[in-house]
Amino acid sequence: MTSPPGGLPLEAQWQGRLWRGSSLSTASDPALPSGFAVLDAELPGGGWPTRAAVELLTPQPGVLEWRLLAPGLRAWWAGQALPPAQPGRPVRRSRAAAPSAAMRTLLLVNPPHTPHLPGLQALGLPPSALIWVAAGTPAQALWAAEQAIKARVAVLAWLPEARPEQIRRLQVSALSSDAPIFLMRPERAGQQSSAASLRLVVKPGDGWDLQVHLLKRRGPAHESWLALPAVPGAVEPLLTAAKRKPLPAPAPDPAPAPASPPTERPHALARPVQHA
Repeated sequence: MTSPPGGLPLEAQWQGRLWRGSSLSTASDPALPSGFAVLDAELPGGGWPTRAAVELLTPQPGVLEWRLLAPGLRAWWAGQALPPAQPGRPVRRSRAAAPSAAMRTLLLVNPPHTPHLPGLQALGLPPSALIWVAAGTPAQALWAAEQAIKARVAVLAWLPEARPEQIRRLQVSALSSDAPIFLMRPERAGQQSSAASLRLVVKPGDGWDLQVHLLKRRGPAHESWLALPAVPGAVEPLLTAAKRKPLPAPAPDPAPAPASPPTERPHALARPVQHA
């Protein structure tokens, strides 16, 4: 390729925006580690993408999302914190280094259950940074999610009735935000097209595992399922080694013994006559 006079080569201009279909995308935008090494190895960029919307498709809303997303969100919040001050040395907070208040906020749009703050705190998510939006209609939920994405706020939105063109609007808005954005949809939505750059199907696995299938990613198709150990942090100390493993399959019931054929009983009139 040739470069324009006085400009960068075209290869450098498109670095991180193009990828071969047989390999994972190496986006130039930083990725957020998910907390699962097996999953990060299959995600373009090695983690949850930024400047993009991620769709999570689940069979039942509000059950598996937190166990999958909590490690990554916890690491994201830790990355927003400023380094501790050293004794005798003041902390200089430059405008470029200090995180904005919006970047430390997580907006929950239309969750199916009332957020349990002690449980979220046990997962490492500070309750003071959570904002709960109870939308009255699907249109209000979409509006709240889009406005939050444009404000560069981290978003977890449950949008069971969103249409493909509405997901496209959210994906376009996400291109200008470097905060994590997750859209929770029902499993049946996997049959629809979507502009989201990453789509995952999440199901309960054996024991405390999660079964994750990458339905869409920037790279080759992913055919298999990933088993992710996702024991909640507050529950893990209470589990023994035996309880961490899936329960063994119950033994099949023994086959009933074949019934013996009924013996023929002679008729009363067929008995021999007894002489006195």
